[in-house]
Amino acid sequence: MTIKKNKVRKQSQNELVTRQYTATFRTVEDSENESIIEGIPIVFNQNTKLQDWAGEYYERIDPHALDNADLKDIRLFINHDTNKIALARTKNGKGTMSFNIDEEGLHIKAVLDTENNQEARSLYSAIKRGDMDGMSFMFRIKSQEWLDLDTDCPTRVIKEISIVHEVSVVNFPAYPQTSIDARDNSEETEYSPLAEARKALSEETDTRSKELLEIEKMKNQNLLKLGGI
Repeated sequence: MTIKKNKVRKQSQNELVTRQYTATFRTVEDSENESIIEGIPIVFNQNTKLQDWAGEYYERIDPHALDNADLKDIRLFINHDTNKIALARTKNGKGTMSFNIDEEGLHIKAVLDTENNQEARSLYSAIKRGDMDGMSFMFRIKSQEWLDLDTDCPTRVIKEISIVHEVSVVNFPAYPQTSIDARDNSEETEYSPLAEARKALSEETDTRSKELLEIEKMKNQNLLKLGGI
């Protein structure tokens, strides 16, 4: 009997991560002279190659990952600097930032106070000039699925996101090839979702092997009895 290793479902430990993308940005000045930015901080079905100390793997976000996510209060920052005042906020649909979800991902539209906030004014200018073209978001994983764990570069599919804490406009949207699985500083520095998944696969394989061994022993015992030995 062959033990399939291509799919392993595993619940994460409510993992807090950030993910960065080169975003489709545009600035808008409407009839009320408001400064508006629009972008896509979360994209679906795009494989991104990541690497940590346990090895390389691909990751993509399932198109239904946000179906039951908490999106009530998402804030907008620059480079995840949450110590500063948020530049916009969804605030249960009554804030200065709105969003919609389609087959591409999560789209945001934020009204910036460029008249009274110097940082908002600088951000609007940087996006308009094309100097900043990346977005990132901080979220917690509810469930995930690993594919092809027995290969050199498996795939991690984020199936469910429990909450999106914030979205950021970032300077460096491309994933670096080391330590890209950003985590809260309070987390273990040697945590690796790939190592965790492979450990789970190994334990599952060991358990299944023991079960098969027991079955073979029972078969042999029954054959001995039938043979009258």
